[in-house]
Amino acid sequence: MREEVTAFVPGHITGFFSAHPDDDPTKAGSRGAGLTLTDGVEVTVTPADEPQIVLDGEPAAIEPVETVLETLEAPARVEAETSVPIGAGFGVSGAAALGTALATNLVYDRKLSYNELVTIAHGADVQAGTGLGDVVAQASGGIPIRLEPGAPGHNLLDGIPARARVEYVSFGQLSTADIITGDTDQLSAAGKEALSLVVKEPTLLSFMYASRRFAREAELLTADVKKAIQDVAAVDGQASMAMLGNTVFALGTGLSDAGYEPSICATHPAGAMLK
Repeated sequence: MREEVTAFVPGHITGFFSAHPDDDPTKAGSRGAGLTLTDGVEVTVTPADEPQIVLDGEPAAIEPVETVLETLEAPARVEAETSVPIGAGFGVSGAAALGTALATNLVYDRKLSYNELVTIAHGADVQAGTGLGDVVAQASGGIPIRLEPGAPGHNLLDGIPARARVEYVSFGQLSTADIITGDTDQLSAAGKEALSLVVKEPTLLSFMYASRRFAREAELLTADVKKAIQDVAAVDGQASMAMLGNTVFALGTGLSDAGYEPSICATHPAGAMLK
């Protein structure tokens, strides 16, 4: 048993998606595409007598993390530090679950493979209703396209071979669970259309166009995000809404050029990793 292990998991902004429920959480998930970010979640796991979860210095109840610890039979202390906003469309719950799985596996010498740990974290995130495709995207890194839903062994991933500076501004929280457990027919129809556009032309420009169109057609745009997208377009920039959060993201200097004071990062070249 090790004393302490730390993992880094990139944040993940989903541009568009379609929901694919299944009774088996490892088969459930989403199709879609997004950006993984150099901003993300750092998770440190230490052995403990009973499970403890701390998020940004405060005790927290993060259901997917609890499920991961139960599955690995590890009463660990989990400390997660996030450099992205919580509940704002950055996949924090999935990142915390995946980081916990990777670090706990080493601390408690569980001898599981990367894909096995991704499967545990994905299932935990889906079961909690906190995410559908974040974990598999965060495990992959780059600009992942999720062609088939589910955990490794069920899913199929591709990616856009590019990298970009990313700016974002969050105006507050939206509940992922409220949206993905509601009626998702309209959302999924828009998501399938967006995916076919990006598969046909896997570029950042087509990803941004498809994401904006999806947000509009799925009727998810908030007033703040809509205005910010228009402001960025007015200075010839590319912006869209992070799914599912009251957050706008832009490539390059779009938000800065439009007069906002954004957080700045970049696409992350790799997936989740041990430090």
